[in-house]
Amino acid sequence: MIWGGFGPNIEFMAKVELYTTMFCPYCARARSLLAKKGVDYVDIDVMADTAKRDEMVARSGGRQTVPQIFIDGRHIGGSDELAALDKAGKLDALLGPGA
Repeated sequence: MIWGGFGPNIEFMAKVELYTTMFCPYCARARSLLAKKGVDYVDIDVMADTAKRDEMVARSGGRQTVPQIFIDGRHIGGSDELAALDKAGKLDALLGPGA
């Protein structure tokens, strides 16, 4: 991920946010895929934080399962949707350069 520098060709990776819980295998799968691609992400644990869980539900259009994944503020869905984007060859374009 590039966080600075000079010149007109500076490119940034997308901001990736995962709403997760600690013992969720689907969350682990999403984390693993992103790690494999070298993508930094913000991991928001909603297990004990009801305010963050409420935020997740509101942002995801009512979905209450984890993970809920956002790329540059766009709701992607869960682990299955993330994997489907990758399989279809569409995930790297959403993540930005270097993914």
